[in-house]
Amino acid sequence: MKTLYFECAMGAAGDMLMGALYELCPDKEKFLRDMNALLPGVTLEAEPVRRQGVAGTHMRVTVHGHEEAHGGHVHHRDHEHGSHHHHHEHRSLADIEAVIDGFPLPQAVREDAKRTYALIAQAESAAHGVDVGQVHFHEVGALDAVVDVTGVCCLMRLLAPDAVCASAVTVGSGTVRTAHGVLPVPAPATAKLLTGVPVTAGDLAAELCTPTGAALLRTFAGSFGPMPDGVILGCGYGCGTRDFPRANCVRAFLVETPAAAAGSNDAVTELKANIDDMTGEALGFALERLMEAGALDVSYAPVYMKKNRPGVVLTCLCRSGDADRLAAEILRHTSTFGLRRTDCARYAMAVSEETVDTACGPLPRKTGEGYGIIKSKPEYEAMAEAARARGVSLAEVRDAFGKALGS
Repeated sequence: MKTLYFECAMGAAGDMLMGALYELCPDKEKFLRDMNALLPGVTLEAEPVRRQGVAGTHMRVTVHGHEEAHGGHVHHRDHEHGSHHHHHEHRSLADIEAVIDGFPLPQAVREDAKRTYALIAQAESAAHGVDVGQVHFHEVGALDAVVDVTGVCCLMRLLAPDAVCASAVTVGSGTVRTAHGVLPVPAPATAKLLTGVPVTAGDLAAELCTPTGAALLRTFAGSFGPMPDGVILGCGYGCGTRDFPRANCVRAFLVETPAAAAGSNDAVTELKANIDDMTGEALGFALERLMEAGALDVSYAPVYMKKNRPGVVLTCLCRSGDADRLAAEILRHTSTFGLRRTDCARYAMAVSEETVDTACGPLPRKTGEGYGIIKSKPEYEAMAEAARARGVSLAEVRDAFGKALGS
């Protein structure tokens, strides 16, 4: 099975993660074409660079021919990896989600990007004591940051690893100047995002892990620890903008691992709670918030509880590193006073996605492969969107999909 491993010895930032993944991308030209079609006047370039004798790639974003500087609040593209002196337009989470929703990319990529930004917004909300809806991004809301996050999400879908894991994250030390004033490293939002993740300060007085980098790791990494055993298929180097005494890069390894080893790196956690005193509306709202917070899946099952009361069992499936944070979300959004945790290893098929041209327009098809089994299906949300746009039934869109495949 194919496992992706991020080595974060020099922290993580959006552009560094994208550079490392870009070097592993099988069709670099197509990726750059797709990314450069997202926003008018915004250009993404892959620059070959060297950091302390190590060759890698720096992903450079320009807006109307100018590379944006990075300073302020929810630091992005490199914090200490970059500079801190220009003010950016502020954007709310809803503003950023609207931008991402307009991208001509597969819905799965857009959802991953929005989920990453939701994680950042929740961390900022908790770190600074404001409601999520009142969080305003500075450079993380700038167009280059949106491109970084979306680029990582796009590359992750293109590479489609069976499992993703990462090393302990080096966060740096010292202080960083932000729109909130001088903050300790790691910044409060970064520390919140890395809750439950193994970290080390390292020996550099600099901010090495940005909130964007931390959020992307939380979005995709199923576990954190040493590199899994296996055969290295490729290694990518994504470089930051600043030189340090050691090579300023994230390394991404693509490793062919035995099926059992890959499964062990795909650890998941089940969080369960019995609830008998919430309305259906309130339960629905809680489900939405848990999915927005990064849960892999949330479900309810009817049960009869003590005193013969009808109720539900809430089950939240999440990455193990997210369990503490999502447990807090369950306690926040439901009436329960406690919940149960079960850590599991799961069997997961390798998932890839391709676009099928149909009479109802292009539709994504998801294919799962593993354990001697191959199966595929169209994406429901994309079919529903096509049905609404054309004023036809879902069955008609599904029939068009089948005809395009010759079935």
